[in-house]
Amino acid sequence: MIVFNLFCENEHLFEGWFASAKAFEAQVELGQLNCPVCGSDRIVRRPSAPYVNVGATQAPAATTQPGTTSAPTSANSALAPAHATAYGDVSAPSPETLAKLVAVLRNAAKLSEDVGERFPEEARRIHYGESEARSIKGKASRDDIGELLEEGIMILPVPPAEEDLH
Repeated sequence: MIVFNLFCENEHLFEGWFASAKAFEAQVELGQLNCPVCGSDRIVRRPSAPYVNVGATQAPAATTQPGTTSAPTSANSALAPAHATAYGDVSAPSPETLAKLVAVLRNAAKLSEDVGERFPEEARRIHYGESEARSIKGKASRDDIGELLEEGIMILPVPPAEEDLH
C-alpha cells in the first residue's frame, strides 16, 4: 500500500492509502474519492514522499535508510479502497525539528552507495528485484523523480549539504 497526502478543493488535508499511483488516479477519475471533512470529490495529491506498506509485521531493521527501495510484494494494479485520515489544523514544524530531519537525511545519504547519474536505472533494478536491495543515492531529473514515484518506487529527494552548494 502507498500512503499519499491529499487535499480537497476546500483545502482540507488528509491521507489516502492506495495499491499504487495508478490505483489513486483510477479512483479519482471514477469519482470514488471524497474528502472525509466536507465530502468534496475534487481531490488532489500533495507532493510527498509516500510510504509503502510491504506487509512486514515488525519495524524495519535498523539498516534501512531513506532512499532504500524494495521489491513489490503484491499486485499493484488492483484497485484498493482509499483510507483517509483528516489532519485538521496542522502547524508547521519548528526550525529545530526541520534541522534535525535534514541532518538525519544527510547522514543516511552518507551511508548510501553513490550511483551518480545511474540513480533512476539502479532504483528500478532494486525495486524490481534485478539488483540487491541496498540504500543508494545519486542524481535524477525532476522528470525521472516523477516517473519513479509514479511506478511506486520509493525515493526521497534530499537537499544537498551547504558545502555542495558552492
